[in-house]
Amino acid sequence: MSNKKLPFPGETLPRNPQQFAAEGIAYLVDAAQRGVLFWDVMRQRGNQYREHMEETAPHVLDYAVELVMDGRSLERPVNYALVRIVPPAAVTINPRGRPFVVIDPRAGHGPGIGGFKADSEIGVALKAGYPCYFVGFLPEPVPGQTIEDVAWAEGKFLEKVLSLHPDAEGKPCVIGNCQAGWAVMMLAALRPELFGPLVIAGAPLSYWAGQRGQNPMRYSGGLLGGSWLTAMTSDLAGGKFDGAWLVQNFENLNPANTLWSKQYNLYSKIDTEAPRYLEFERWWGGHVKLNAEEIQFIVDQLFVGNKLAAGEIKAADGTAVDLRNIRSPIVIFCSKGDNITPPPQALGWILDLYENVDEIRAHGQTIVYTVHETVGHLGIFVSGGVARKEHSEFSSNIDLIDILPPGLYEATFTAKSAATANADLVTGEWMMRCEPRTLDDIRAYGVNSPEDELRFATAARVSDVNLALYRTFLQPWIKAIAPKDDHALSSLHPLRVPYEMFSKSGALMKSVERAADGVREQRKPVAEDNAFVKLQEQMSDAIVTTLQAWGEARDKLSEQVFMATYASPMLQAIAGVTPETIKSRKPGKSPLHAELLRIRVAEIKARAGEGGLRECIVRGLLYAGMKRGGVDERALAALRGLRVNDQGPQLTLAAFKAMVREQFFLLLVDQEAALAGIPQMLPSNADRRREGLSAIVEVLHASGEVSGETAERLAEITKLFEAKSDRLAKAS
Repeated sequence: MSNKKLPFPGETLPRNPQQFAAEGIAYLVDAAQRGVLFWDVMRQRGNQYREHMEETAPHVLDYAVELVMDGRSLERPVNYALVRIVPPAAVTINPRGRPFVVIDPRAGHGPGIGGFKADSEIGVALKAGYPCYFVGFLPEPVPGQTIEDVAWAEGKFLEKVLSLHPDAEGKPCVIGNCQAGWAVMMLAALRPELFGPLVIAGAPLSYWAGQRGQNPMRYSGGLLGGSWLTAMTSDLAGGKFDGAWLVQNFENLNPANTLWSKQYNLYSKIDTEAPRYLEFERWWGGHVKLNAEEIQFIVDQLFVGNKLAAGEIKAADGTAVDLRNIRSPIVIFCSKGDNITPPPQALGWILDLYENVDEIRAHGQTIVYTVHETVGHLGIFVSGGVARKEHSEFSSNIDLIDILPPGLYEATFTAKSAATANADLVTGEWMMRCEPRTLDDIRAYGVNSPEDELRFATAARVSDVNLALYRTFLQPWIKAIAPKDDHALSSLHPLRVPYEMFSKSGALMKSVERAADGVREQRKPVAEDNAFVKLQEQMSDAIVTTLQAWGEARDKLSEQVFMATYASPMLQAIAGVTPETIKSRKPGKSPLHAELLRIRVAEIKARAGEGGLRECIVRGLLYAGMKRGGVDERALAALRGLRVNDQGPQLTLAAFKAMVREQFFLLLVDQEAALAGIPQMLPSNADRRREGLSAIVEVLHASGEVSGETAERLAEITKLFEAKSDRLAKAS
């Protein structure tokens, strides 16, 4: 809420009558002209909407594409497709670079936001030299398709990408935006062999999570009595769900922007703002549809049920979707300014699955997260600043992320400057660094109390009951009276009507177009220091402040009603929810996994003395660098040289990654044996040993001065490398 003091009109308007009249007339002319131009933009928006929706495959990608696979032709047909992004003429693609696959959310809007403009996820990946693919979708679903069918099709798409790049240095990096993020995570848990690093941007993986007073959207399901209303909405539309309802939920989160600021910003900057406004509205108004089965799964399993993080979702064959099965590095990108997917919802699944970082390591998982301070939900995907910083760094340093040892890390970004050591090793304007973190760092973003967890579990149970009652008593009647064709009903949706109303079909729009042409010929913008313009801004600020206060009061009341309703001991008892219910939602610890881990630890310990110079270099580097607290991209640039083998062919990235992980685990499970094994593993050639030690020193110094415990550990490694020479001398 704004705290800016609003002056009284008497403090703003000129007291000189002549100046008052002159500025007033100039303002009235400008305001009238802006009004005509504003409605002409509304006309252009309506025309753009109709043209966009009449396209066979509407999207907002800023790149040429080539169709690779049409999901409608698969054994289990879906309305998705895999396309290859045609690189711009100025872009050079590395033929051996790992492919990037961007998957956009089907959350009400059409596809393309991941490649909306040059500064985008696709744009920065192309700039980094990677081949790029995009998974989009058509406005209408294939009859009968389900969320599992979509996941199956996306698996087929990734198989195809892998077959097209057999010599790539890594498996595909898959970017899942918003709701596509949880879909990608589900698929990666079921088909881990298909994936390289995952970049999950703004995805609500733990929907119950949040903070009191900050995340009101998570209460919606409980306040509506659960998902029965979703089912009824789909039934009224003949078995389809209009994505415009999801978009309306987003709009309702910020009434000040929806009801005033967005339109006022266009009106007040009508001479410059129209192109940007129309570009965004082309995507924002491109509403798509889902089958009833798809949206019901999303609401029941994810939004209200919050079952993904609990491991309660099962595939049709009974296989549990356990996110701990993911073997690729997981990069989570979220923001404190995101009121749709706040950090607790993006990161809370980690707390649901693991007790500590050691458990993350035991499952061989590498999780990297970064939290933006201010950007909103859409800014995660469309902000040029975010693309040039976070997404660009993720793309440029995906190999660094791929070879990080298992654990939990936070990616931080520091602007490159003249004071940056070894700045030539930093690509771009920012330097990415991965810092080790603990689960307490995740908890600091906000967690539910046990009492709140009981409330959400009760709401989920009430939802199940209400849905069952609806399907038993009301659904047959709704289906009997519902039209078979949903077009008429969807065209009357409150978000669609304004687009249609102001398009060329509107009776007054031709007059508006002619008037706008005349205004442009005689345009007379008012001076920025005009007193009436200042008064206009003050009035706008007052409206925004009022709408913000209303929104905050509404959200506060919603939270209070939710908390009071579902805190009722009687309701919790009727729903059968107890503290034990919450504990049972935690994914179980498999005895088989524990036994396999025990065997794996024994195998790793047995190889403490196996390997050659390369293993010694990596082991020494990890040991010395562990106390530094993190690794940045300068170290990666120096580390690339370690992939050159002293004997035999160069290691692939996958083999190098496996070797780094094994050396890291060995240091964790038996550090003493790992260090003791170095002298016997080193080659007898003194020059090769010196080269190996120099490589360790070079990588450590790439990130800056070596000091403190890191320097002490480097001295230990130096002695171990020199101990080989002493042994050889004694033997001779």
